[in-house]
Amino acid sequence: MARYDNERISVIVPVYKVERFIAQAVLSVENQHYPDVEIVLVDDCSPDNSAAVIKTLQTQYANIVYYKLPRNSGAAVARNKALTLATGRYVAFLDGDDMWAADKLERQMDFMRRHHAAISCTAMDTVDEQGHALGSVRHVREQITYKFLLHNTMIATSTTIVDRNQTGDFQMPLRRGGQDYATWLMLMRGGTVCWGLNEVLSHYRVVQGSLSSNKFKSIRQVWEIQTQNEHINPFEAAVNLFFFMLNGFVKHFLK
Repeated sequence: MARYDNERISVIVPVYKVERFIAQAVLSVENQHYPDVEIVLVDDCSPDNSAAVIKTLQTQYANIVYYKLPRNSGAAVARNKALTLATGRYVAFLDGDDMWAADKLERQMDFMRRHHAAISCTAMDTVDEQGHALGSVRHVREQITYKFLLHNTMIATSTTIVDRNQTGDFQMPLRRGGQDYATWLMLMRGGTVCWGLNEVLSHYRVVQGSLSSNKFKSIRQVWEIQTQNEHINPFEAAVNLFFFMLNGFVKHFLK
């Protein structure tokens, strides 16, 4: 297992059609109080002006690493390339249209060290395309187990930090959608627990037409990940999917 002799956090950011938002995302990292942070942005051949925005940011901040993929390959490939470029012991994930609270890394790292956590996540709220709060919060429980995660996709990508000295180096499963959920299951299947800090430290931007907006697609992805990636038998996966849909119904309609 690779060992990292630093306390650096490498922030993994895939870049695709985020010209309007990427500066806000990067600045929310640059405004963190944590002392050692690098930002690894991998451009998935974005057809907009995201690259130009990033190049301007690079003139202001020396800790930005930028790489452009030779062809459009999807978020999993972009994140995996960023993981190979990352030099930090810790990797944090941030989507190019999301943002962090200014004390996110400092508070989450204190929390991880107290619990000797290999993986952690936080609560988050939602904002619209203009950055205005939408009033909904996604809470987390303090300990998220593999079994619990089979029923509930509680771990949000832009809230997550992984300690590679505990998990080892890893790559995300090569899926066009749901690769984050597949990754958490992969990292936790041996008994690793994800520790949840139930404070709103991330802001998830609701963008019209985003990959995560289609609920039926999400249900299919959960089924495929459990049966194909985790090799769970279809009956057990069907039971898990029932609880997944029930939890989603309760979250969206009864709270």
